[in-house]
This record gives sequence, structure tokens and C-alpha cells, in this order.
Amino acid sequence: MASYLDAGSIVALGAGLALFQARFGLSDGAVGALAAVGPNAIGCALGSFLGGWLGDKLGRKRIYQYDLLVYAAGILCIAFAMNREMLFLGTFVVGLAVGADVPTSLALVGEFAPDKARGKLLGFTQVAWSIGPVVVLWLALALAPLGLLGIRIVFLHLFVVAIITWAMRRGLSESARWTSAAKSAGAAGQRIAALFKGSNLRALAWTGLIYTSWGIAAGTAGAFNSYLIAKNGAGSQAMSVVLPSMGFLATGVITLTVFMRWSDRDYQTRRWLWLIGSVVQVAAYGLLMIVPFSIVAMAANILLFASGAALAGEAFYKVFSQELFPTMLRGTAQGLTFGVARIVLGIWSFFVPQLATHGIGLFAGLLTFFLVVSGAVGYCFMPDTSGKSLEQIEAERAAG
Repeated sequence: MASYLDAGSIVALGAGLALFQARFGLSDGAVGALAAVGPNAIGCALGSFLGGWLGDKLGRKRIYQYDLLVYAAGILCIAFAMNREMLFLGTFVVGLAVGADVPTSLALVGEFAPDKARGKLLGFTQVAWSIGPVVVLWLALALAPLGLLGIRIVFLHLFVVAIITWAMRRGLSESARWTSAAKSAGAAGQRIAALFKGSNLRALAWTGLIYTSWGIAAGTAGAFNSYLIAKNGAGSQAMSVVLPSMGFLATGVITLTVFMRWSDRDYQTRRWLWLIGSVVQVAAYGLLMIVPFSIVAMAANILLFASGAALAGEAFYKVFSQELFPTMLRGTAQGLTFGVARIVLGIWSFFVPQLATHGIGLFAGLLTFFLVVSGAVGYCFMPDTSGKSLEQIEAERAAG
């Protein structure tokens, strides 16, 4: 549900950007700033830094029990925004809450998952990540005749889901792995400084680089596809909602049928999945470099990128972020890489409206470059951790 609410809030904001811009008289720079401070970028980054660290220090449950109440408050602020100040404040608060929730919730899933089903269960969180935007975008489509009021109702749906999820989470137990590690004699020595040494540093650099470079393209697609379609006259407001929803649906289906089935099989299978996904994503944005921008070209871009992202994107980042770090540093490590990636995306988001205005070719070329970096680094330096217990992986990395 953390993934559902994270992606849902990002895409709800993206679906409403053009409408909020018109309602509050926002410049292109202000639109970029709004995208930058919220759940897609800087606000989320600050929350993930703090939430990941507190999740390791105080336990997973203490964080995920309360952060959704903060999320719900921010969503209400957006839904009832009467001016740009309320809109920016609510967006920032939602970003903080999402950032705190993601690393602690994923650590819990990774620590509960069986050794040979970690990819499957973490992949299922990515299916939820895809369902959130699909629901949000189809709601936005159904409510499109209401204009901005329709987007406000979409945000209210996220408020209801957040409150229900918060109530359900109250019955969850703490991670047994975290409880055991916290009581062990060596736990006190696991400080943040340990992340920047040896195998932890290598894992931090690798997961951080593949996620940051991939996340620039993915975050742009999630937050700006609807905006780009509407802004460049490639389709109606309704069309700017339908096409991105088809992309998220494709990601969910391929994650469910391919990633969840094969990601735990063995090391070579993981590399093949990553390679295929990377090539398809590069083709998605390479296409926009050579053909005129149109609704057909954008549809091909969205479907290709979404399909590749299911195999070489956030799902594998989630898996490796659980596998490559000790229990008492797992949330901190993912919070750090997740946060850095969102800060970079936030900076990038300031320039997306201007870049898109000056030509899709250059814009697509930059995203293609970032995807090549992510694909190459991920494939060439992927560690062999498939099917091993978290304790076995930790012992092997400490020894080697």
C-alpha cells in the first residue's frame, strides 16, 4: 500500500498539473517547482532520509504506524487548496510522508519474505505501484468533465485509502529480523558510517547509480506524461490520462507475469531480465529523438518504456536494496539512495517544462542517455544474490 499511495499521489499531481496551472496562474517554472517539492522528488527525499534511519533505529512498525496520518493531512491540503500556498504545502507534506514510508515498508516486506520468493513479493509491491496510477488516472478520466473539481475528488480517494491502510497496519507485527538484530551484541556498532566502507559502499554506489539514472526517466514519465500530451497539443485532457494509464497497466501485467515468476530463479536469469528491459526502455526514448511528436509516437513511447521498466527498474532496485545491506542499516541505505534519486529528480523537474517547450528531441536524448547508464551499470555489476538468505548474503559480503 505504500507503493500504491506513493505512485498514486505522484500521478494524481501529474494529471492535475495543467489544471492547477490554469486555476492558480502558475508559470512553467512554478509547475516545475511544484513537481520538485512533492512525492516525486525533494519532499520525498527528505522524508526517506529521516524515515529510513528511524526505521533502523526505532523499528519498522513505529514509523509505518504514523506516517500515513501525515500523508492523509497533506492530501487533504491539496484536495481543498484555495491558493498556490496550500497547494505547495500539501504537496510537500505528502512528499515527506511518502519518503518516510517507502524504505521502512519495503524493509519489512524484504525481511518477512522467504529466501526464494523475495523478488516475487517485492515485485508484488511494484504491481501495487502500478495499480495506484491506473486507478487514479481512470478516476481522473471519468471525472474529467468536472475539471479541477474532478482532480480534487481523485485526491480525496487517496485520503480514504490512506486512512484505511493506516487502520489495517495497526495490527501488523514488528520485523523479527530487525528485533533479533537490534538485540545482538554487534548491533550497537552498526552506525551510519559503516555504509561508506567496503561492501556496503559498493552496494550503496551501485544501487544509488542505477536507481538515480533510471529514476530521472521514470519520474519524468510518471509526473509529466499527462502534462506533455496536453501541453504540446498531442491530445485532449482525457487522452492525456488514458495513455499514461495504459503504460502503468502494462508495467503491472509484465511485473506480475514475468518479473514475479522469474526474478528469483538464478543470477543469469536476473541479468537477462535486466538486459531486455534496459534495451526496450532505451528504444522508447530513442524513438522520440527520430520521429515527430504526436499522439502515436507518445503512445509507443509510453508502452515501450512501461514494459521495459517492469524488468529493469524499480522492482529490481527494491530487491537489491533489501539483499545487499545488513539489517540494522537496510532502511538507512535505501532511504539514502531513494532520497538522493528523488533530489536529483527534483532538480531535473525544474527544467522539464522548459526543455519540453524547446523541443522534444533534446529532452528525449537526455533521458535516453540516463537509461543507457542505468542499463549498462546494472547489467555489468549485478551481484549474485538470488535465492540466498539475507544472513548468508551479509556473511558473504562481509567476508569478501
